[in-house]
Amino acid sequence: MDYKSLYFALFNSLTDAIELIDSGNAERAKDILIAAQQKAEDMYIGEEG
Repeated sequence: MDYKSLYFALFNSLTDAIELIDSGNAERAKDILIAAQQKAEDMYIGEEG
């Protein structure tokens, strides 16, 4: 499992979401976090499957 890639993907999405929250766009931040969660799961399952 390439945890480094998984970490960077999540970290970048979290950074984007924090910036959106700070700018008052919490709904878009939520969308980014959900997409990041799904991507991380796909990356993990893809490696494990």
